[in-house]
Amino acid sequence: MTNDLATLITQAQDDDPLLALRATTALRREVERLEAVQVRRARMAGFPWAMIADVIGVSKQAVHKKYGRS
Repeated sequence: MTNDLATLITQAQDDDPLLALRATTALRREVERLEAVQVRRARMAGFPWAMIADVIGVSKQAVHKKYGRS
């Protein structure tokens, strides 16, 4: 599904639950992709795992486990 974010947000609120679910899933994947990109950028800029974890709202161990090999 290749839609822009505004379209996906609209579809995620649709009365058709399958359309809404499909759009919600696509949004979640895009948000996860964007988060990974920003974590990588933060690491490349020298920010420590603890600071990144604080911004995301998880433990340092959780963010390192999820993105440490990226």
